[in-house]
Amino acid sequence: MVTLEQVKLLEAKVAKAIGYVEKVSGENAELRGKLESYQKRIDELEVLVQQFKEDQGRIEDGILSALDRLNQFEDAIERSLDTKSRDKKSAKEAAVKPGPPPKPAPAPETAVKLPSDGGESSDPEAEAEPDAASGEELDIF
Repeated sequence: MVTLEQVKLLEAKVAKAIGYVEKVSGENAELRGKLESYQKRIDELEVLVQQFKEDQGRIEDGILSALDRLNQFEDAIERSLDTKSRDKKSAKEAAVKPGPPPKPAPAPETAVKLPSDGGESSDPEAEAEPDAASGEELDIF
């Protein structure tokens, strides 16, 4: 037969089990609430991550575009410098390369003054120097 002590012990165990169930149910509800808030936060963060990825793609495209424009600018500068360099080189070569000899200017007609004392000129340097207008030089050596 069942004794009173066994019934009281059974009631105590049932009360204890009910307490555990209530405690665990409360913890379960609390954890479900946390899970729900965490899930919302995860969803928010996933949206942010997606936005960051899109922004990163735009940033990369902007950087690539800027680099492309810089390359175009650099190419334009190089072409400009090459053109100037070629122009200077052509100008130097044109200055260095002798062209056709210049046509001598016609010699001006000058009256030669003869000294009255026997044919010597009063200006000895005038006889030694070549005519500058004719472009001729005397080679002494």
